[in-house]
Amino acid sequence: MSWIELRVLESKARDANRPIVRIDPDVMEQNNIMVGDVVEIAGRRRTAAKVWNGLPEDRGKGVIRMNSILRKNADVSLNETVRIRKVDPKPAQSVKLAPVSMTIAVDQNFLQYIKQRLRDFVVVEGDVLQIYVLSQPLTFQVVQTRPSNSVLIITEDTQIQIYEKPVSGVKIPPVTWEDIGDLEEAKQKI
Repeated sequence: MSWIELRVLESKARDANRPIVRIDPDVMEQNNIMVGDVVEIAGRRRTAAKVWNGLPEDRGKGVIRMNSILRKNADVSLNETVRIRKVDPKPAQSVKLAPVSMTIAVDQNFLQYIKQRLRDFVVVEGDVLQIYVLSQPLTFQVVQTRPSNSVLIITEDTQIQIYEKPVSGVKIPPVTWEDIGDLEEAKQKI
């Protein structure tokens, strides 16, 4: 599939913690992109995500909605453009993760919990992932994958390894209004 250029918008509050993108419905129809498909996203960096239903208000606008983590992974800001293409992710044989901001204790139960939470996640080596543990976000970086340099999907058979010490040089994206829920949705409810 050839590359499609789209303008980046912020995700809605309900999608702020989901590793998904929402694409202009016209673009989805014209390019045979379905809900559940995986798209490779190329900004200044390459990443990937699963596609969910585009929003009716985005029809005909040539846009993609991405949360702050996905924007960081693609190294793009709001209103910049990215290129996307539909891909078939390869099953990940192994994925090595390192915490971003703190040292953590890793035991077998924790490893199983994280593996369960990551099942069906789409990853590219170098991505940052956020997983909620006891309602608190834990941020990890994908430091190594096998195969490497591919869009991968984590399966039941994927071997997950978690380092206890944090990686250096990775910044967690700042909390944005979309992460806490923007005021527009609250106003609409009132």
